[in-house]
Amino acid sequence: MIDLYTWMTPNGRKISIALEEMGLDYTVHEVNIGQGEQNAPEFAKLSPNNKIPAIIDREAGRPMMESGAILLYLAQKTGKLMPQGEDDYWQAMQWLMWQMAHFGPMLGQAHHFLFFNEGKAPYAEERYEKEAKRLYQVLDDRLAERDYVVDDYSIVDIAIWPWASRFPRQRIDLNDFPNVKRWYLAIAERPAVQRGYDVPKRGEEITMPD
Repeated sequence: MIDLYTWMTPNGRKISIALEEMGLDYTVHEVNIGQGEQNAPEFAKLSPNNKIPAIIDREAGRPMMESGAILLYLAQKTGKLMPQGEDDYWQAMQWLMWQMAHFGPMLGQAHHFLFFNEGKAPYAEERYEKEAKRLYQVLDDRLAERDYVVDDYSIVDIAIWPWASRFPRQRIDLNDFPNVKRWYLAIAERPAVQRGYDVPKRGEEITMPD
């Protein structure tokens, strides 16, 4: 049994989608970041950086924080959704680190300036809108000759996809990135992704491009 501490964010959805795809039993504990629950001392013991998601693997007695580390942990625990061949393994690691260092943080800044604070910082808006488009082009180029980021569906796709699912907040038209759009739609059709997306349960539907 996995205890999942999460909220309705791209990083949180990475883990609920992975748990659904891997067929692991889990219990959801809501951490309402809009009300500052991530700053509670009890949660800080589990996640010292005061960020969701976090898990406790009751079987192993192991708490984990940081979404990338959790994905790697779950993949190793189950033997699923991570390439085993050396070359593919390191390809997957590179693209997972790309998501953690670039696609996530830069799009997070795009959400902040383009969606939540539109019109307050023109320089920042221009900077992060341009960077968002650059990163989508990197992903589009990668997907030009493959169905998934590292050939087979993996935790790499699971890490990237929830951030792409907020493309309207980033002023991104997926029609400008046809390979990303094809990949996005294919993943959106997966039943495990649909279940994991709506965690915590709010009846939220996946945003679909025109």
